[in-house]
Amino acid sequence: MTGGVIQSIDYAAVAAPLLLALVAGLVLLLDAFLPARPGGARVLGLVTLGGLVAALAVVAVQAAGGGTRRTFCVPASLGGEPAGPAASASCSFVVDRFSLVIAAVVLAAGVVVVLLSMTEIAAGRDAGPAEPSRIPAGEWYFLLLATLAGAVLLPASRDLIMLVVSLELVSLPVFALTALRRHDGRASEAALKLFLVSVVSTAITLFGVSLLYGVTGSVHLDRIDAALRTAGDMAQVTAAAIVLVVAGFAFKIAAVPFHFWAGDVYQGAPVPVAALLSVVSKASGFAGLILLLTSALPGKVALWAPGVAVVAALTMTAGNVLAMRQRAAVRLLAWSSVAQSGYILAPLAVYAVAPRAAVGASVAYLVFYAAMNLIAFAVVLLVARLPEGQDLEAYRGLALRSPAAGLSLAFALVCLAGLPPGLAGLFAKIVIFRAVVDGGLGWLALVMAANTVAGLYYYIAWTARLFTPPAAGASRTVSTRAAAGVAVAVTLAVTVVFSVAPQVVLSVSG
Repeated sequence: MTGGVIQSIDYAAVAAPLLLALVAGLVLLLDAFLPARPGGARVLGLVTLGGLVAALAVVAVQAAGGGTRRTFCVPASLGGEPAGPAASASCSFVVDRFSLVIAAVVLAAGVVVVLLSMTEIAAGRDAGPAEPSRIPAGEWYFLLLATLAGAVLLPASRDLIMLVVSLELVSLPVFALTALRRHDGRASEAALKLFLVSVVSTAITLFGVSLLYGVTGSVHLDRIDAALRTAGDMAQVTAAAIVLVVAGFAFKIAAVPFHFWAGDVYQGAPVPVAALLSVVSKASGFAGLILLLTSALPGKVALWAPGVAVVAALTMTAGNVLAMRQRAAVRLLAWSSVAQSGYILAPLAVYAVAPRAAVGASVAYLVFYAAMNLIAFAVVLLVARLPEGQDLEAYRGLALRSPAAGLSLAFALVCLAGLPPGLAGLFAKIVIFRAVVDGGLGWLALVMAANTVAGLYYYIAWTARLFTPPAAGASRTVSTRAAAGVAVAVTLAVTVVFSVAPQVVLSVSG
């Protein structure tokens, strides 16, 4: 910033999302000019994969450099604050440890989703040009990169406008990704439901944002916090604004009572999109919610913390109860993902007691969950190609028919249940239990314990099915494509590392 309203942009700070945007443009150009040959989709996939790896390297370099980078800053004098040595600029884009951790999770998950996408697109092309599940590769990878660019921008956003724009950049391409399987009625239905839910959530969020701006006169999160601490005569409007904005983000993370869309959308979408929703979209939603609550509304923690505790308890309970009734693998993972949202929310309820520990516990659980869940979706993608592959019965004897896929899925399910040898899931549960108990919310810890036991039912039942001998005539093995095999291997290796050395996660999220 050189003074006044003339700013210099710190391109090093925005390097990762900028790189993703450039690669997205490159993918569109290659799709338009590459000859229509069978290997064209593979080239686009490899270019997308290379862009994500490069962006992940940028994030790693930023993390190794330490410190905090800021850009798009407005001096205090332009915000109506008195100028002076104590006055500081408010910035719209801040790269700190929190944003780097979320960006790393998003990009790593994006790498896995691209590998799954390469398998999904190749399977559709192998089935022939008239196959309804055939997916146009260029549009697919462009939309995927756009979503990931928004997901990297969001945790670094420090004003309401950037938060909303980044959140919509994450959400809007997913509608098209869900519906790209042309002539697939279920995918079109899922895309329409997701679109309607997202439109409603965006409207609610914008209404709450407009009220916050009206009360505080600012869009920057730090200035909103400062203004709310002195806006005593606007308590009712402030409360309404907080409820509306939190409700808008609750739609995005599928928290109760805004969870009803998850099952149908996950099942109707292609499996890579379901994986994207369960990890990337969820991580982005939680990043925005955490920033809003802890940067703009920490002074109102007494107002929002009890509501967060109740929503967390209801979300994990509803997710587990609905998951118990499922007979389709993707729907089970959808409702399991809803339950996991409740666990991630729980530590935020004790923010008033231990702010750093609360945020650290939520972020740590999110990192553990991402690795474990992606293993499950990678194996589900492989099994989904079999006849009746959507049903849980298709997994009967999988560990005997295809040991690599079956054992990988069994390990993921045991991790999600929080049982040994899935120590990653066990450590994740311990982190959030400790945060909640230390924060004094004993009743929430009891609800979490009850839900953890309830979750064992469907995780263990699915795991047991993997080792049950299959029925006669149902002994087909799973054909593993190279890209999906790499996705399973990478996520499995990361989860094993998290199980053996959980301090890798705890040290960066705490």
